[in-house]
Amino acid sequence: MRLLFAFAGGRGHLNPLLPLAEAATARGHAVAFTGRPGGLPPGYPGFPAGADDPGERRPLQRLDRAREEHDFLHGFGGWIARERAATTRTAAVEWRPDLIVCDEADFGSMIAAESFGIPHVSVVVLAAGTFGRPSGLSSLLDETRAQHGLPADPKLEMLDRHLVISPVPPTFRPAASHMRPMELTPPAPTDPPTVYFTLGTIFNTESGDLFTRFLTGFSRLPIQLVVTVGAAIDPAELGPQPPHVHVERYVPQAAVLPRCSAVVTHGGSGTLVGALAHGLPLVVVPMGADQPANADRVAELGLGLVLDAVDATPADAAAALHTVLTDPAYTTRAAALRAETESMPAPDEVVARLETLVRGA
Repeated sequence: MRLLFAFAGGRGHLNPLLPLAEAATARGHAVAFTGRPGGLPPGYPGFPAGADDPGERRPLQRLDRAREEHDFLHGFGGWIARERAATTRTAAVEWRPDLIVCDEADFGSMIAAESFGIPHVSVVVLAAGTFGRPSGLSSLLDETRAQHGLPADPKLEMLDRHLVISPVPPTFRPAASHMRPMELTPPAPTDPPTVYFTLGTIFNTESGDLFTRFLTGFSRLPIQLVVTVGAAIDPAELGPQPPHVHVERYVPQAAVLPRCSAVVTHGGSGTLVGALAHGLPLVVVPMGADQPANADRVAELGLGLVLDAVDATPADAAAALHTVLTDPAYTTRAAALRAETESMPAPDEVVARLETLVRGA
């Protein structure tokens, strides 16, 4: 079986695909990737498409949900879908896949698969699932579908036509098919507790003084704090830190989350799924994209607390983190989602379903 994995955004759109790609490779299938050049994983044939995020520094903006929905609609549903449909089809002509596996926001790759006459499988990258189908999406995608000789799809049936795989625990986002997003090791919490604080790989560059404010608050707490600021920010910009605060550009989640007792995050789906899988309570500071929807779900399920990125003070940050660390209700509810994650099918089992899908196509 020949598989083409496609992603329309940054690492948050790529990473959920990797366990499937690794499992497919282990089962002897041929795997290639197409997506942003800087995100193409090593060790696989790659078809670069589009441009990498320039990592430009921008000021922190007050959260505007209408703006974020507009940007998603006209970005992923508009110009990105048009670009992805063309570039993924070009890659498919050369790679000749039996199946395209794409992130759930890569609408253009779904259109490319349909125009190429092969099935596609999408992988959830929007944890709460309430952000990715804004009003007007079908009409925009129909324009791209028409460019590739496909009929209109007013009910967006293409999004769920074959198989949708979710690495998100079903309590957080119900789905017909789930996949364990990572292998989980036994928790190894530290004393004092370790906390992971990250603003992801995109929104870190438009966070203003958020790192400084929150570090000021967290430095007062009896914790070990691991902070990642991303490739575009020099940790030295945050100034000298006390011994219990460790600031790095990047730390693999697999290296830090098993030792953690809580996570502070902007609510990006990549970090959120990692925290849920490890059963960790959260402090969420949504800044844009799908983060507000994810934060809403965290609050609704009692998995953590939500703060305003612009208005939260150092004292607010410290109080919220202290609460999720010391109130056992948050830890208990988060642990239940870890148990759900552990019971989800392994990637190898999901690849077996892909094999069945291809045989029946």
